[in-house]
Amino acid sequence: MSDATMDAEALAEDAAEAGSTPKKKGKGLLFGLVAAILLGAGGFYATFSGMVSLPFGGGGEAGHAAPETPAPEPLSPMAFLPLGDIVITLGAPAGARQLQFSGQVEVNPDYRADVELLQPRMLDVVNTYLRAVELRDLADPAAMGRIRAQLLRRIQIVTGEGRVRDLLITNFVLN
Repeated sequence: MSDATMDAEALAEDAAEAGSTPKKKGKGLLFGLVAAILLGAGGFYATFSGMVSLPFGGGGEAGHAAPETPAPEPLSPMAFLPLGDIVITLGAPAGARQLQFSGQVEVNPDYRADVELLQPRMLDVVNTYLRAVELRDLADPAAMGRIRAQLLRRIQIVTGEGRVRDLLITNFVLN
């Protein structure tokens, strides 16, 4: 055989080997990837469903019972004190529109009598604040939350810390 024939045969063998090697690597890589995904999914399912308990993380050691979640504490009793109805005429630019407001304050029962005595001051604070609110502020969809938070804070300042827990708006109508 001549050198040219041997070189051609060597090149053909190299090309055949080079062509077959990537196919084997590609199939092996694909098989390994599929196996890894299946094993990972199986391990996740076994751990998540409780079939297997891991000794680290939140699961604790195998054989130990999971800690029970404590029962929710009963709600502390609260009393509700009505504020009464307030009708506020909005200024001339509003076209003599009226705002009707009524609400209740959630009061700690130990301080109910004290808060009842302060009811005229609470009505004054609510009335004063609502008169200062502009019509364009009332048109905003998020206005109710801001107004409620502002009124609650003002009422808590008047009544003292820890006496009024919340303000419930029962009527808020713009005519």
